[in-house]
Amino acid sequence: MEISHLEKIGKEVFDSLSSSEDISDLDEVRLRYLGRKDGLITKLAKNLKSIDIDQRRFLGPLVNSLRSLIEEFVKEFKKKGRTSAIKVLLSNVELIDGKSYLFKKIEVSVNLLTDSFEETQPKEFIDLTIPGKKIPIGHKHPLVQTSEDLIQILTRLGYSVAEGPEVELDYFNFEALNIPKDHPARDMQDTFYISEEVLLRTHTSPVQIRVMKSQNPPVKVIAPGKVFRCDADVTHSPMFHQIEGLYVDKNVTFSDLKGTIETFISEIFGPEFRVRLRPSFFPFTEPSAEVDIACDHLANGNWMEVLGAGMVDPAVFEAVGYDPEEWSGFAWGLGVERITMLRYGISDIRLFFENDLRTIRQF
Repeated sequence: MEISHLEKIGKEVFDSLSSSEDISDLDEVRLRYLGRKDGLITKLAKNLKSIDIDQRRFLGPLVNSLRSLIEEFVKEFKKKGRTSAIKVLLSNVELIDGKSYLFKKIEVSVNLLTDSFEETQPKEFIDLTIPGKKIPIGHKHPLVQTSEDLIQILTRLGYSVAEGPEVELDYFNFEALNIPKDHPARDMQDTFYISEEVLLRTHTSPVQIRVMKSQNPPVKVIAPGKVFRCDADVTHSPMFHQIEGLYVDKNVTFSDLKGTIETFISEIFGPEFRVRLRPSFFPFTEPSAEVDIACDHLANGNWMEVLGAGMVDPAVFEAVGYDPEEWSGFAWGLGVERITMLRYGISDIRLFFENDLRTIRQF
């Protein structure tokens, strides 16, 4: 006797029972399979004595399950009707290799898995002793890691975190920062305009304007967040992240700015990095500087630009209602992507946004 032969009979039993419409049909099915002399299942049960003991221990319960199913179906049919009997039938169906068979799941002891037994069992089965698959635990994106590190350093230096809208008014993004309409300085930042007066912010400096307009000095805040510009190459992205800082108080000098920058660079990159401030131009600071860093073991000791900084222009103080004769301050800003690329030796900014796990898992 082979399992395939038993499966064939099981399918016939299922079809015969499910197609029975009345008691007379049901009696014919019962006699065909359970008749004392010629019933197919009765013959199978008698033939079990002649097969190998290991096969018998496996096939015997299946033959008995077919017998029990027919008897249970007939009993339910006569007691509650065909619909209830069909439910009994379906509850005993097991899906094997995409097909339905009338075999309940039979637990077989491991010591019965002899060579002869393995030849008769289905090709696929579930080994409940195999350990489950572990779902890998994710981790923070390198940009998120760097942003949190930068914010932690700056909050230790006494800065508080401020946030503002990513869709900004032209006034806060440009005019209040000493960049009037049609001024050549706007060419430095290619911009996504929504309307003539509404745009995607090109830097997080508008947050500084909103903070100064909402409170009196002293002010010491950082403004992290997304910004948007029409740039796209290996070192620029149309959307990137910035962190800008602002400190306003009485008697704030350029030396305070230089000391803050040097402390910040030492914390984020290490004390071995050298810092220099190179004269530059920004419409909202005067004087202004580009900040470069260098280290003997990075980029052959060459200087690399990392951020821009400067003393807040008096025109910006006047726009927010601060008296430039009484208050002074400095501001600076950096791109989180640039800092992250330098920290981890990444040469293409697009790797941050492709979400390739081969890249992200390195961090």
